[in-house]
Parts: sequence; structure tokens; C-alpha cells
Amino acid sequence: QVHLVESGGGSVQAGGSLRLSCAASESIGRINGMGWYRQAPGKQREVVATITSGGSTNYVESVKGRFTISRDNAKNTMYLQMNNLKPEDTGVYYCNAFYMLRLYWGQGTQVTVSS
Repeated sequence: QVHLVESGGGSVQAGGSLRLSCAASESIGRINGMGWYRQAPGKQREVVATITSGGSTNYVESVKGRFTISRDNAKNTMYLQMNNLKPEDTGVYYCNAFYMLRLYWGQGTQVTVSS
């Protein structure tokens, strides 16, 4: 079983930056795929960015060039650097991990971007 804990959310003005962290209870070097998702009020949860154990990354079109996903295996932590934030980036951000044929989720961290 993998426990994931997100941190780093907060309230910023448009154009600002935040760095989210996702700390895992398991060695993330053993986790094949990890990702960040977000859920805006009244909307479905959507994928934001994913990263494989080999370091390959993918991003939803709306965040390309602004967000960077990364992982530090030594710290068992995944990150999401978010720059040039926009009000439409507002939502609860969740990290997940696919491990041993199961999908695990963190509890989420709120990101609020004001115009």
C-alpha cells in the first residue's frame, strides 16, 4: 500500500507561482507511473501531468510551457512546479501513483488563483 501526501497549495494572484509536493510512503523508484490531477468546482477531475519511472512526461495542453512535473527518487517525492498561474488553474490538486496494479490517491491540496 502507498500513502501519498500533497502539500504546497495556497492562494496566489494570476501570474504567480506555486510548487506542489507529493510525498510517498513507498520508494517511488518502484512506482511505474505517477501524476497530478485537479478538480475545479463543479467539474470532473482531470489529468494535469504524468511522469513515468523513466522520467517521460506528459501534460494537458492548457498547462504546457507553464507547469513542470518532476520526481526525486531519493526523497520519495514528486513535484509540480506551476508558473504563470491563471484563474482557470484553480482547483483541488491530487497526486496519484500506479503501483502493484493498484491506483493510489492523496487527499488533495487546494490551489486558488485570483485575477
